[in-house]
Amino acid sequence: MTSCLAPGALGTTRPTPAAWTRLSTAVLLLVAASAGAGTARAQTPAQKLSPFVVTAIRAPQPPEHVPFSLKTFDADALRATPALSLDGALRSVPGFSLFRRSDSLTANPSAQGVSLRGLGPSGASRSLIVLDGVPLNDPFGGWVAWMLVPRESLSRVELVRGGGAPAWGNAALGGVVQLFTAVPETAQRRLVLSGGDFSTRSAELEISQPAGAGIVQLFGRAFATDGIALVAPERRGSIDVAAASHHSWLAARWHVPLGENLTATITGRTFRETRNNGTPYQRNASRANLGSVALAGRPSTAFAWNAVGYAQDQLFSSTFSSVNATRTAETPASDQFAVPATAGGATWTGNWHHAGGGGTTAGLDARHVRGETREHFTFVNGAFTRLRVAGGTQDIGGVFALHEQPLAAGWRASLGVRLDRWRETDGLRRESDRATGTVSRADRYADRDGTEFSPSAGLIWQPAPAWRLRAAGQQAFRRPTLNELYRPFRQGANVTEANPALRTEHVTTGELAAEWAQPRGEPAGLSLNAAVFWNDLRDAVGNVTLVRGPGTFPLFGAIAAGGVGRQKLNLDRTEVRGLELGGTWRAGDSLSFNADALFNHATVRRASVAPALVGKRIVQVPRRSATLGATWRAPGGFIVTPRLRWIGAQFEDDENQLPLGEVVIVDLGISRPLTKNIELFLTAENLADARLETGRSVDGVVNIGTPRFLLGGVRGNW
Repeated sequence: MTSCLAPGALGTTRPTPAAWTRLSTAVLLLVAASAGAGTARAQTPAQKLSPFVVTAIRAPQPPEHVPFSLKTFDADALRATPALSLDGALRSVPGFSLFRRSDSLTANPSAQGVSLRGLGPSGASRSLIVLDGVPLNDPFGGWVAWMLVPRESLSRVELVRGGGAPAWGNAALGGVVQLFTAVPETAQRRLVLSGGDFSTRSAELEISQPAGAGIVQLFGRAFATDGIALVAPERRGSIDVAAASHHSWLAARWHVPLGENLTATITGRTFRETRNNGTPYQRNASRANLGSVALAGRPSTAFAWNAVGYAQDQLFSSTFSSVNATRTAETPASDQFAVPATAGGATWTGNWHHAGGGGTTAGLDARHVRGETREHFTFVNGAFTRLRVAGGTQDIGGVFALHEQPLAAGWRASLGVRLDRWRETDGLRRESDRATGTVSRADRYADRDGTEFSPSAGLIWQPAPAWRLRAAGQQAFRRPTLNELYRPFRQGANVTEANPALRTEHVTTGELAAEWAQPRGEPAGLSLNAAVFWNDLRDAVGNVTLVRGPGTFPLFGAIAAGGVGRQKLNLDRTEVRGLELGGTWRAGDSLSFNADALFNHATVRRASVAPALVGKRIVQVPRRSATLGATWRAPGGFIVTPRLRWIGAQFEDDENQLPLGEVVIVDLGISRPLTKNIELFLTAENLADARLETGRSVDGVVNIGTPRFLLGGVRGNW
């Protein structure tokens, strides 16, 4: 366990940026002025992973062999998508979202959990995010530090919706998002400089250099922004300030062959971030150090294996306050001055190729997490009077096997099974008086353990070259995080209690899909796809409203007028039924369009702890969402990538009393190569300055997301 820091040791440094002009506007003018320059586009270095191979089941396979919904982004697509953040780029997929509509540019880290297909958004992800084989889900809370990812150096992203649980285990209820860092074959340098509105500026660097038989990679990024206002103008007061943030990270990798059939990749990362959360007192800070060793062997043409071992050490801190009705003053509510966590894990996977086109993948993995929250609370006479320490340990490990086999001409089937064992120990919650040391609460929770079985099955039929029909289903599980089990928190007038008795979440998922595509190689082409899906989620962990202020309540203590008391409780059954539609049209070599839409019906079906919730829509899930995008290689070497996103109305709260309006957001990306190795780019998010409601409180305060935001820069690659 990392050592305790003094109160305020993290999260008290406010960025002090120098004055910046609107660099994005200057870049746009420069792009226009350079229309006669060379049109050769910067080349993407060769990658070791073929763009026609995916690893959804931890084994390389063609995309047409995957029975679940699969979306991939290559390096060029990621860079061209008009979004500042990686999670913003992935919002091109309807159904991909964080806990709320805000992205990682403004969202509190504890609200950056990933949701896919409306499977119960939560601060703790119900989908697994993996970077180069290592889980990115926070070991204590399950959320994802998206700003830690080297977006400019990614070779590809694979997003599997509704699948992956037998291969990946815990937390893969909604699916798996895999991120892969590029490994170039030769020396490479990449520098990206950008700046724009709200004094936003960023520099990202990659240096790849051959070293003997291997290659060494160094990555780094520094980012800062004065931020945007989080409260809507009609309720904004003098206490409201912009959500400034800054972060930096460094990473190093050594990719080296150890023999004719064995390679190793050693990686180290360090990350620092501080954020302001909308008022002078409310701030948070994160620190993370990660290390991993990966081995990959191919002793024969029919067998390959890989192994990964990793360790994480991190610290999080956050402060919360209550703001008065006129938003002119705030009162400290809690100071979570240290939330330390450590994690370690290992995986081994073997892949066997069989005669006749079949294949088997099997392996095992394990993960150990230890963490706790250390918090000052109960603010009286200008000081916090009480101390809380709560946390525990969690161990999860499993074995799995998956087999895929052609059955007949045009038919292919897959089966998978996984068995996991989990154990939680050392659970505690201790509260004491800071002045006297008198202990008012000393809970020790009984150790808990359990066994989980996760099967999957898929069937693919290709009746004609242009058609592919598929059916797939799986069962998956997620253990509540240490944060959900042990960490209560107060935000404004609202109190949310943890629950050490939370049960394991289980989901049964099924989908049927049809895909049609014109043959490749034609100058123009059309592809269409449709999928119906069903998720039956049992024992979903939700923040359930139990009391309303004003008053003093046994579980929550004092709650002011307008505040509510919620506890993390299991909802017996929630259900998500939906329809996904998608299509791409390549009008020629210079113009293409893509469109995707998601229609889902996400409701609470049974809730013995809160019967009034039955029939209510699941919090933070819109009924409809869609995206429409295009790529145009315009005259003069310009590449234009507009994107339109439509997000339907949804609810902020479990009781469906706090609606968030629908919104249409227009984004635009423009890039132009100046030379073979230098490219200028401009990103315009929310070009029409639409009002994006991201939160609503009982007292009528509305939070909003990113307004019109222009960012421009230069990308060099040599």
